[in-house]
Amino acid sequence: MSAEELKARLERFAQEVWYQGNLAVVDELMAAGFVFHDPVSPIHGPEAFKQYVAGVRLAFPDLQFTIDDIFAEGNRAVVRWTFRGTHKGQSPGFGIPRTGKQISFSGVSIYHMVGGKIVEEWSTMDTLGMLKQLGVTPPVG
Repeated sequence: MSAEELKARLERFAQEVWYQGNLAVVDELMAAGFVFHDPVSPIHGPEAFKQYVAGVRLAFPDLQFTIDDIFAEGNRAVVRWTFRGTHKGQSPGFGIPRTGKQISFSGVSIYHMVGGKIVEEWSTMDTLGMLKQLGVTPPVG
């Protein structure tokens, strides 16, 4: 798969899964043994990932997921992204009551692809910034 094809797949993943909430695309673009490497709670497999996305979309039904930069080489890609949305609902696993506040934060994800499917993802994001925008962290200082 060329770098341009890899980028196109990840752009489709961002647009259709995150922005539009089309979870059927997960099965098409994600390997059965997919692992989302998260230090707090790793996600294993497409079904668990779909539940994660559904939970985020429940909490932020108007979410906008934008790719700001994307770089690809070989079977890996790096995506710098921005997430925007209004916290309109409480989703299972997040434990934060609805705040009604709008948030915007960024992150970086590294993807490992095999045979055109996402096998692994490592993400880092401004979680503290998001929590501050929601007003659920104590003031510092």
